[in-house]
Amino acid sequence: MLQVREDDATAFEELMLRYQGRVLSVLQHVVGNRDLAEDLTQDVFLRVFRARKTYTPGSKFSTWLFTIANNVALNAIRRQQRKPERQFVSVGESSTSMLTIDSAVPENSAMMPTRQLDHQELRDTVRMAVDTLNENQRMAVMLNKFESMNYADIARVMKLTPQAVKSLLCRARANLRTVLEPYLERGQGLGDRDEG
Repeated sequence: MLQVREDDATAFEELMLRYQGRVLSVLQHVVGNRDLAEDLTQDVFLRVFRARKTYTPGSKFSTWLFTIANNVALNAIRRQQRKPERQFVSVGESSTSMLTIDSAVPENSAMMPTRQLDHQELRDTVRMAVDTLNENQRMAVMLNKFESMNYADIARVMKLTPQAVKSLLCRARANLRTVLEPYLERGQGLGDRDEG
C-alpha cells in the first residue's frame, strides 16, 4: 500500500489481485447478492485508490481495507432498506477461488451420492443460517471465521470495542446454534444408516 500511495499502478494491481476475492466473498455474504457484491468490491477498491495519499500504516492493511468494505456494505444495506427491491440469488454463485461459507463444509467427490447430498444440504443449511443473522453479526462472523481477524481487528473495522465484538459474536453463535441445532440433531444418524 505504501507503493500505491506513491502512485505505483503495478502495486495497486497486485493489491487488487491479492485482496479482491476476499473482499468479494465477505461482501457477498453480508449483502446476499453476488452482482451487488461485485459492484461494491469495485467501489471498495476505488475508495482505496482515492484515499491512497492519506493512507498511514498504523494497523494492518487488511484491517483498513475491511473497514472501508464494512462502510460500503452498510451504506448499500441502508440504500436497500430505503428502496426495497427483491433480489434473487443463485445458490451456486460462489467462486471456487474464494473462501466462502461453502468451503466451511468440505466437499469430497469420492463420497457416495447420498453423502454428497447430505453435504450439499449441510452447506445450504449453513448458508441459510448465516443469512438469518443481522448485518453486524454476519460481518463479524465473516471477518472472524473467513478472514481470521481477532476481536481487536474486527473492532477497528466495525468501529466497536473488542468487548462489543465478543458479545456480537457470542450472540451470532447462539443464533446460528438455534437455527442449526434441529438439522444437526436430525443428522446425527446420517452416517449410521442401515444398509440391510
